Amino acid sequence: MRLGLQFGYWGRGPTPGFVETAQEAERLGFDTVWTAESWGSDAFTPLTWIAAHTSRIGLGTAVTQMTARTPTATAMHALTLDHLSGGRVTLGLGLSGPQVVEGWYGRPFPASPLTFTREYVDVIRQVLRREGPVELDGRYAEHPYRGDDGTGLGKPLKPITHPLRADLPVFLGAEGPKNVHLSTQIADGWLPLHWSPYNHGAYADALRDKPAGFRIAPIVQVAVHDDLAQAMLPIKAGMGFYVGGMGAKSRNFHADLMRRFGYGDAADKIQDLFFAGRRDEAIAAVPDAFVDEIALVGPPDRVRERFAAWAADEHVTDMIVTTRDLPTLKLLADLANG
Repeated sequence: MRLGLQFGYWGRGPTPGFVETAQEAERLGFDTVWTAESWGSDAFTPLTWIAAHTSRIGLGTAVTQMTARTPTATAMHALTLDHLSGGRVTLGLGLSGPQVVEGWYGRPFPASPLTFTREYVDVIRQVLRREGPVELDGRYAEHPYRGDDGTGLGKPLKPITHPLRADLPVFLGAEGPKNVHLSTQIADGWLPLHWSPYNHGAYADALRDKPAGFRIAPIVQVAVHDDLAQAMLPIKAGMGFYVGGMGAKSRNFHADLMRRFGYGDAADKIQDLFFAGRRDEAIAAVPDAFVDEIALVGPPDRVRERFAAWAADEHVTDMIVTTRDLPTLKLLADLANG
């Protein structure tokens, strides 16, 4: 099982010491570092900065939002950074939700997310293969553009720059079963926002056709603290926000996922409390058992014990951890190396 380090997206400003932390992860033998974006910092620029200060560690986006850029623009970012880093990029893509797509990017949320994703990845693959001009007459991706409001002068083009790798890995961040199944058909890997080594039933059907070599790289929050309740608190706070506020009450992918894990009553309660403005109570309503399934929390000995379930999970090829604590990184590296 490969280890990765997730930096996520910035809050008010740059994550302090993220370059030094990436360098330490590289020294400890971590396979990858990952960045993300929401509606503030972008994913590619911090990753490029890390690339300039490291030499071996892989560089992934988990995730860059498809609705933020045309697929050709995303492919340009990926192939450029792949050249600059000597072939270290993994392109992780995600659609985001209606509130972000329409509220931040100012465009309609796709009526058919599966079609949108399939076409987006198709265009990126065409760019990276560079076997000919990019051409697709899709529902969402049209190359060249033939709309009535165009000039009619568009022509099929292939990238001027030769991509370093035609097979640059493409991962998808997906939560719904249909999107997860699509990932197994068109991508090289899947980035679960939440995964449980104790509950494979939530995704069993979606993964039924995954091919050999398909990578599953869950993002795992790790909090080492002698007080178990304190270790769980930041993870509960994040889940309270995602389930309660990251999406409309009627359409929240994170709440739906929690329901599939068997915590439907808790998801409903969290949403009710969050929308009533009772955020502290919403956070407290996140079940301890759910946190324990999807995260590694507690004293070091407890983390060591529960790490074994992740290492033994036949589906998990990569564990992308969220901690910034250097002793915790060392602990995880030691565990991964046996």
